[in-house]
Amino acid sequence: MDTPVLPTLEQHFSDLTDPRVERTKLHQLVDILVIAICAVIAGADNWEDVEAFGVAKREWFQTFLTLPNGIPSHDTFTRVFARLDPEQFQTCFLRWISAVSQRIGGQVIALDGKVLRRSHDRGIGQAAIDMVSAWATANRLVLGQVKVAEKSNEITAIPRLLEALEISGCIVTIDAMGCQTDIAQTIVDHDADYVLALKDNQGQLSEDVQLLFDDLEESQYRAYAFDYTKTVDKGHGRLEIRECWTISDPEILSHLRGFERWPHLQTVSRIRAQRQIGDETSCEDRYHLATITGASRVLGAVRAHWGIENELHWTLDIAFDEDRCRVRKDHGPENLALLRHLALNLLKHEKTGKRSIKGKRLLAGWKNDYLLKVLAGLAQLGN
Repeated sequence: MDTPVLPTLEQHFSDLTDPRVERTKLHQLVDILVIAICAVIAGADNWEDVEAFGVAKREWFQTFLTLPNGIPSHDTFTRVFARLDPEQFQTCFLRWISAVSQRIGGQVIALDGKVLRRSHDRGIGQAAIDMVSAWATANRLVLGQVKVAEKSNEITAIPRLLEALEISGCIVTIDAMGCQTDIAQTIVDHDADYVLALKDNQGQLSEDVQLLFDDLEESQYRAYAFDYTKTVDKGHGRLEIRECWTISDPEILSHLRGFERWPHLQTVSRIRAQRQIGDETSCEDRYHLATITGASRVLGAVRAHWGIENELHWTLDIAFDEDRCRVRKDHGPENLALLRHLALNLLKHEKTGKRSIKGKRLLAGWKNDYLLKVLAGLAQLGN
């Protein structure tokens, strides 16, 4: 059978070191990878599911895999992915994604963390792992992921992920946890812009920015030069109004405490989000630091950032049941998370199936020809 998945895997995953000793290699690593990728695309959420899918599709897999000893057992999948170097696996994933880096220039790249809730093991004192992911909002692609080190936090993981990505010419958005001068410097050093959520973790600066916009409002918007934009969204009984004010006058910004520590900082903003559902109304003000100017651009970047929650994290929980996945052993949770990201990228970019991601997974499990269409994206995105 002519399928593009093998040459593409060999091209981008060829440097992956097989963690097994020679005498235990009853199955080829490429066969294990292909079966696992296909199974996760088609609905498998753990290694037992992967084996069951392989057994059910054995005749089909035999048309393009060698399978010298049949379908690997779930214990084999468990051992291989538990020991597979996640940094190497991530590097191979990034090599594949870098083939489309020319398509993402200028768009928003959102960074955010997500805890794999059932990856903890109380018996050995293992906490649930936290993964920081990068999401290209316009192309709807997962660009990469980094595991947060034990007894650490996302602040240390974000720079490692940024170093691995090609972000030149893009706008990087991060929530308040990533609002750090070192992270801002890393972004600027990679010739990218940033829009960072500002909260109380930047004490004096946060206080000054809030006071600045309070003064602007109390003066009936006469005190300082500013830019403004507004969006209104209606639907399904919900009304959402978002207003954005930005101040970019360097003379004004220079008086903010700590301003000089932020590289290329050009704009501070306030976004007021009002939501009405039935008789209930809520209002929240959010503040940001940015190297870009213009209220429309800042509000657009912030709205794009929310896509990582709605299109990535929510999809992983609903369509892939990620929060209930109990894979825990060694590197297994991190490597399975990367397989889910790979599968999600392929499923999102398969356009002939007019179904949800969960529906596409079911269809890929039922129909070999549709699964091949999904796999074809590995070659199309990789060339």
